[in-house]
Amino acid sequence: MSAAEKFGHSSVAADIVKDITLKGKIAIVTGGASGLGVETARALLTAGATIVLPVRNPERGNKVAKELAADTGNPNVSVEKMDLIDYPSVRAFAETFLKTHDRLDILINNAGIMACPLARSVEGYESQFATNHLGHFLLTCLLARALIKAAPSRVVCLSSLGHRISPVRFDDINFEKTDYEKWTAYGQAKSANALCALELNRRLSPKGVTAFSVHPGGIMTNLQRDMSAEEIKGFGWVDDEGNVREGFKTPAGGAATAVWAATSPDLADRGGEYCEDCHIAEPASDDIPFGGFFPHVQDPEAAKQLWSVSEEMLGQKFDL
Repeated sequence: MSAAEKFGHSSVAADIVKDITLKGKIAIVTGGASGLGVETARALLTAGATIVLPVRNPERGNKVAKELAADTGNPNVSVEKMDLIDYPSVRAFAETFLKTHDRLDILINNAGIMACPLARSVEGYESQFATNHLGHFLLTCLLARALIKAAPSRVVCLSSLGHRISPVRFDDINFEKTDYEKWTAYGQAKSANALCALELNRRLSPKGVTAFSVHPGGIMTNLQRDMSAEEIKGFGWVDDEGNVREGFKTPAGGAATAVWAATSPDLADRGGEYCEDCHIAEPASDDIPFGGFFPHVQDPEAAKQLWSVSEEMLGQKFDL
């Protein structure tokens, strides 16, 4: 039975791993202390994987890890401190991981921020791009040798339907020439996540590492923490009584596509794809208003340009 017959919009993460064993596999899930990250980690632990959760708040992360171990019966979950917008922190986490692990089977770049007020990293980079893309780009490149050692291995980058809002604005990524607009910033960051997966796959698939980007679907999590109740209601995400719009997923449902991209045997010969609802997505069309991808996130030249720009911004070359 193919994935098209088994899984879809209503699938939850536990469905994906029901017939999969990950015993002996090592996985990292960023943003694993809340929302989609918790449910992603839960599914991987249930399948027997060993999980490392790099988190900004270790106290909260350790509480979640303890709960996950108890719920799944798998004690192989640990927590390390890391803040994606703090690049020395990302480097320190990668160094620590590589001292204790020589291989990495699954990397799920799940953490992110959305539609937040203007903020900048210490380098002066706009925070959504700096966190959602640059932090994950740096982490992935630093861990590349462990991914190659574990080949066949996978990288999953969380993108979003929000990629439609804006391509990467190469002429003004950090809103230095134009006024800051929080949704444009979010859109370009999510486009960057998809392009990063595309270029990672081009570079690493010959070495046995495949990469995918995924749209998890509409989910109400703490990702909306910077939005007002009026704004959330104005988008039609909730009704007057605060009930979530039909078609939105639970966190467990939102985690399903990332878990599918990380583990499905049906994807063994694929890579670089943008996925949604536990399928490889089709180009956007008028027939599917809330699905599909815009061409700019599958543009190989833009992906190569993003790689070069990212190296320049981080001050480090990664010849993977």
